[in-house]
Amino acid sequence: MSPAENHGGDANVTVRTRQELAAVIDHTLLNPSAVAADIRRHCCEAVEHRFAAVCVNPRWMSLAADIVRGSAVKVAGVVGFGFGAETTTIKAAQARDVVFNGADEVDMLADLAAIREGDRNYFVREMRAVLTVCRSVRPPVVLKVIIESAALTDEQIIFACRAAQDVGVDFIKTSTGLHPAGGARVEHVRLMAATAPRCRIKAAGGIRTAADAIAMLEAGASRIGASASVEILRTFSPPGT
Repeated sequence: MSPAENHGGDANVTVRTRQELAAVIDHTLLNPSAVAADIRRHCCEAVEHRFAAVCVNPRWMSLAADIVRGSAVKVAGVVGFGFGAETTTIKAAQARDVVFNGADEVDMLADLAAIREGDRNYFVREMRAVLTVCRSVRPPVVLKVIIESAALTDEQIIFACRAAQDVGVDFIKTSTGLHPAGGARVEHVRLMAATAPRCRIKAAGGIRTAADAIAMLEAGASRIGASASVEILRTFSPPGT
């Protein structure tokens, strides 16, 4: 059974406690200027707060995996950052590299030209190539496909989500947080969840407070990507308080 079969369709996450919120956050540090000390601090925060995963650049995969080993925190590596314009061959090679170095999850930026042009063959081919790498190990590695939803029309979002669901990826992710068009939007998360009910949705980009995160979860996300994860937890108030 694939990760998608295990986890698909579990939207509408209900968060009652700070720990339940932490458990759906990918604690993210993708600043290219980050040094080893920053990565160590970031990973220790992830373990301390029991975030779902720590998401770092491929340069730091082995270090991150070593630091979180023995905890419940997963390690996510990025592929195709920050434009998604690499060839399919290069993306598959990047995926193999991060998996070999300890990634439990892969966040791949899709080819945006293929989505905007409706080139299903190209888009499906690159997703399948990376998914094959993710499924080649045991336990299988989770694949999240990033579509930069803020840069797309509703029709393009629907196209991308349907294709990703057909391929069988585990998550469809809104954004890198790097695109000039912006990051996650509630209306896009809602559309993505409705269009691809067999996939989980990861909302990322511009999520800085607990209110932001809760709004995304209520719209259908089941994972949040954020660099402001600690601040998100700090601003969380349990329901009824």
